[in-house]
Amino acid sequence: MTKALSKNLVNRRGSDRRPYVVPAKLQQELSICHAHPEKVLFLDIETTGLSHFYDEITIVGWSFDGKAQTLIKGDNPDALLSAASNAEAMITFNGIRFDNKFLKKEFEEIELPPVHIDLMYLCRRAGLKGGQKSIERQLGISFREEIESVDGAAAVLLWHRFLRGDKEALNELIFYNRVDIAAMGAIFDKTIKRLGFQSDLFSKTIQFEEWSAPKYWKELPTFRKRRRLNGRKAATYASVFGNSPATQSRIVGIDLTGSEKRPTGWCVLDGTVAATRLLSTDDDLITATVDAEPTLVSIDSPLCLPYGRLSVFDDDPSREKYGIMRECERELKRRGVNVYPSLIPSMQKLTARGISLAEKFRKLGIPVIESYPGAAQDIMRIPRKGRGVEWLRIGLQDFGISGTFDDDKVTHDELDAITSALVGVFHLAGRSEALGTEHEAPLIIPEMTATDRPVVIGISGPIAAGKTTASRFLEQKGFAYTRFSLVIDEILEERGQEVNRSNRQQLGGEINKSGRQRELAERTIRRVEGRDRIVVDGLRFPEDHAFLVEKFGSNFTHLFIEAGVELRKARFSNRLGKDSSINDRDFESASESEVERKVINLKSLAKATLKNEGSLADLEKNLTTLL
Repeated sequence: MTKALSKNLVNRRGSDRRPYVVPAKLQQELSICHAHPEKVLFLDIETTGLSHFYDEITIVGWSFDGKAQTLIKGDNPDALLSAASNAEAMITFNGIRFDNKFLKKEFEEIELPPVHIDLMYLCRRAGLKGGQKSIERQLGISFREEIESVDGAAAVLLWHRFLRGDKEALNELIFYNRVDIAAMGAIFDKTIKRLGFQSDLFSKTIQFEEWSAPKYWKELPTFRKRRRLNGRKAATYASVFGNSPATQSRIVGIDLTGSEKRPTGWCVLDGTVAATRLLSTDDDLITATVDAEPTLVSIDSPLCLPYGRLSVFDDDPSREKYGIMRECERELKRRGVNVYPSLIPSMQKLTARGISLAEKFRKLGIPVIESYPGAAQDIMRIPRKGRGVEWLRIGLQDFGISGTFDDDKVTHDELDAITSALVGVFHLAGRSEALGTEHEAPLIIPEMTATDRPVVIGISGPIAAGKTTASRFLEQKGFAYTRFSLVIDEILEERGQEVNRSNRQQLGGEINKSGRQRELAERTIRRVEGRDRIVVDGLRFPEDHAFLVEKFGSNFTHLFIEAGVELRKARFSNRLGKDSSINDRDFESASESEVERKVINLKSLAKATLKNEGSLADLEKNLTTLL
């Protein structure tokens, strides 16, 4: 049996501080390890990345009962499950935060030992900080002479090399994993000695290095042909999107920088073909994007402030109360995806620039979403740019994207712009997740499985062209009806104002000028939330079109209805006697109001234009054909 040294032992971290006292729980755990070293499981995993939510285990290595073993993804896990269930204690490095989450996700039936000693925390008790390799250097442990250059990031690339047929890359990955495990015993030995824990004088001193690096630990398992990712094929553009209308779209991706002095990566993705450039000024970005006539723009930059914040800068009086982080960033952190808070000092100018650009695009009717290439690459299993431009390029090529970046010298900013554009395709195709709140516009990330979205038809056109008649016909066909002016009427009633055309148009102009058009659109859609088919009557501003594409992707169809001026004037006159709310306005003044002047700009944004100059039966027939 073992015991802790006396409480008055000199603290190995420094004689000027209080002696370290081994807590009772840790004493008990260390005693268990010393009593049964053959029952101590030293374990380490390798993964495709850091996110337990999106990434997966590639190999699991362990030393147990005098034998070193390795499980490669796709193999039978029985040996691992048996070792875990028979062990009385497990030793890892950063396993509590990392390995455990992956193991429980990958092997639901696994029974982990009751005692888990995480060396990262144990070392901190002894004043040793840093990663495992750093602590090995501090303690003078040398197991890595043959593989010194490999680290966690390189290990991910070794797995990618193996998937592309490099057998030696798998051997190198296994050996790297075994070195990590072998060194754990030496770290354990030296750390508990520093903490003042030693064996009973009558017991044999245990050297855990002998158990973490048992005889023949360097002998690797015999390689055999393995199923790729457990029989699953890697995702590609064709396998994910199929014949979705999104594949016919043109997406602009922008990997934005915080300053016009630094080049920004810009890409136009036409189907599977990407063309990239480096652009600097906002004017250049806007001109190139407008010229590309995109279905959607996807920007790698925060596009909204954290709820409650008034500005991006630290002198904002609301900073202390509302902080610097949005809910989407918190959620990605919870999923193990590394992301910067939108308002840390290094991000403030970028956030301000992104919000400004998005507003300018939306005023032109160009839909804009916020993307984060790093998260998208994690989800798509493409190595991030931090692991090398070449691997990011290969990952995009493997997914099915081609273009000048195949051969030309391309920057990581341009490759991230391609990834941003790809997020736009995911979004249009209904394969995306919106991370946001009621008060914060969403960050869009890919979702490899399709998500349910309603079919939405938005109808725009000039006064008396037949928008509401068409919308009500669609309502009869099962579409849930909503209209921008219904929300405006609610606001007028809240203010105690009369509900008439004049007040509607005045309030509509006020909302648009104040930058609250998206808020109006949100409330309009909220009226029919949960319905699987929706018709939205009365789009009047380009921002309305942009919002509906951003929210519903390719499931949104914009229909513009028009008719000749004289016919519309006649229809308008016929309605005067039926609707007292419009008897104070004539056709010309109604048509020239601020909220009607931009309606004509919606024609070029619509997917189809319907000329409504015949009978009601003709209109219904044309709508049925479009449906």
